[in-house]
Amino acid sequence: MTAMIELTDAQKTFTMHLQGGVELPVVRGVSFHVGPGECVVLSGPSGAGKSSILKMIFGNYRCDSGRIGIRHRGSVIDLATAEPRQVLSVRRSTIGYVSQFLRAVPRVATIDVVAEPLIVNGVAREEARARAGALLRRLNIPERLWSLPPSTFSGGEQQRVNIARGFISDLPILLLDEPTASLDAANRAVVVELIAEKKTRGVAMVAIVHDDEIRHLIADRIVDVTSFAAAA
Repeated sequence: MTAMIELTDAQKTFTMHLQGGVELPVVRGVSFHVGPGECVVLSGPSGAGKSSILKMIFGNYRCDSGRIGIRHRGSVIDLATAEPRQVLSVRRSTIGYVSQFLRAVPRVATIDVVAEPLIVNGVAREEARARAGALLRRLNIPERLWSLPPSTFSGGEQQRVNIARGFISDLPILLLDEPTASLDAANRAVVVELIAEKKTRGVAMVAIVHDDEIRHLIADRIVDVTSFAAAA
């Protein structure tokens, strides 16, 4: 099996420039891989570095050493050493990310917020909006709200818009940071179904999920990041 994601001895340290250059180690020796159609769940206590690892895979955080291999357009790119333009290309066509917080352009209609990743990658606007509407309906966002900006929604509604935006693209890698945190039981079940569908399509996923029930429903493997936590 060819890995879609492969981390080898990755390490991250923050330098606190406003505190005399004090170095704050976050993770070290991070090594695991994710194959097509596999969901790897990161586990460990708060502060162990789970979100930092996701951000390293997405290229938001540059790791200090080690390797982060991402299979992108038939070849492998090491995001630890990639140029910024390569990182942007990987994000555009290979890696999707569902964070805990929705960041959307103000005053843009919800349906367009969700459809935007498809439009950017060349899907016709009408088709993109139709697919966005189907996802919003599935996630129980009423059609009367689709023309409103998501900033007017409740926290749980915003998270469902966030999930729809993250799941709408057919990207081969998907990163999930607490996708079910603000959801009720019915919508958590929808997210579990969406993850299962991504697996059948060969999508490689890395997730952070604190809910034990959800974790065991979606995880093919669980990686305990405690062993990677760097001592200060």
